Amino acid sequence: MRKLEVQYADIIKIAVQQEIERSEESRYDHRLYAILMVCSGVSCNQVAELFGHSPRTVRYWLHRFEEKGFAGLHDTERPGRPIELDQKQRQTVGTDLRQSPHNLGYARSLWDG
Repeated sequence: MRKLEVQYADIIKIAVQQEIERSEESRYDHRLYAILMVCSGVSCNQVAELFGHSPRTVRYWLHRFEEKGFAGLHDTERPGRPIELDQKQRQTVGTDLRQSPHNLGYARSLWDG
């Protein structure tokens, strides 16, 4: 079978990774798929490369899953400064980030940080 070629694959890969990082549910699903791949015989190094993480991160997810089951793959509370935006402001930011920066009047076509 002929290998499929995706036009702008590098840009699409970055955009998909950014979309995964926006949502706790997406990050959880991302970790589930990583665990599934390791359990299917794919090495931690290969999974890490495919998913854009370090092998250490994939091993950490696997360790958390082995210790706590599915609950171990959910995000844990992170230390640091508390969120200052209220729910409506966070929703507005989330809605805006799901659009192209170009649609909001910026010169760029992808969010970069």
